[in-house]
Amino acid sequence: MEAAITDNTAVVSIMYANNETGVIFPIEKIGKIVKSKGAVFHCDAVQAVGKIPLDMTRSTIDLLAISGHKLHAPKGIGALYIRKGTKLTPFIMGGHQERGRRAGTENVPYIIGLGKAAEIARTYLDDENTRVKALRDRLEEEIIKLCPDTQINGDRENRLPNTTNISFEFVEGESILLMLSDKGIAASSGSACTSGSLEPSHVLRAMGIPFTFVHGSLRLSLSRYNSAEDVDYIIEHLPPVIKRLREISPFGKS
Repeated sequence: MEAAITDNTAVVSIMYANNETGVIFPIEKIGKIVKSKGAVFHCDAVQAVGKIPLDMTRSTIDLLAISGHKLHAPKGIGALYIRKGTKLTPFIMGGHQERGRRAGTENVPYIIGLGKAAEIARTYLDDENTRVKALRDRLEEEIIKLCPDTQINGDRENRLPNTTNISFEFVEGESILLMLSDKGIAASSGSACTSGSLEPSHVLRAMGIPFTFVHGSLRLSLSRYNSAEDVDYIIEHLPPVIKRLREISPFGKS
C-alpha cells in the first residue's frame, strides 16, 4: 500500500474491518503512512462501529463513515465524521443544511434513532467483546468439531467479536443458505453488497482460500440480542445440512 501512494494521491480509503471475515486492519499504522504522504485518510468503519471501541481524538483518520443498520438503528441513515480542518466540496449543491456540505431535507427521526442507537451500543461494548465473542467462539469450535474439512477464514485474533466466516469443502454456499433459511437461520455466503451474485467471494479468493473451500463459505454475525440458545440451535441444524449437501455433491465426501 505504501508503494502505491504517490505525490498525486489525494485520498486513501480503507475499511476498518472487513465485512465478510470481520478481520480488523492495522488502521493507525496505515494512517501514519497516509499522513506521511500528505493524503487524506478516509475510513469505512460501518462494520466496526458499535463492536469495538474507537477513539477519534487519538486517531489519524480524517473522514470516518458509519451506517445505522449495523448499530440496530433504522436502515437508510448514516453519518460521516469529519476531522476539523478537513476541506470538503459539496457533492449536492443547495441549501445550507448540514453546514453547506450537502443539500436536502434531513431525516430527523432517523438521525435521532442513529444517535440513540450509538449511545446504547456504547453501553454494550463490554458485552460485545466478552459474552458475544464467547458465543461466536463456541459456535466455531462446535461446527469445526462436528463438520470435518472445515476452516475458519481470516485472522483468528485481530477480528471483530461477533463475526465468523466458515468454509466447508465441496459444498455450495447458496445451497447452505437455502437449507438454513428453511430452519429460520439467517446467514450469508459473502457480503450483503454482493448477495445477488453467484460468483465466489472476491475477498476469499484474494486471501488464497482453496477453490474447493471458497464456494462453500458462510458468514454468520451475532449481536447482543443473540443467546446461548440461538447458538445451540445453529449447532444442532448446520452440521446435518453440510452432511446432506456433501452426500449429494459429485465432488464431496459422504
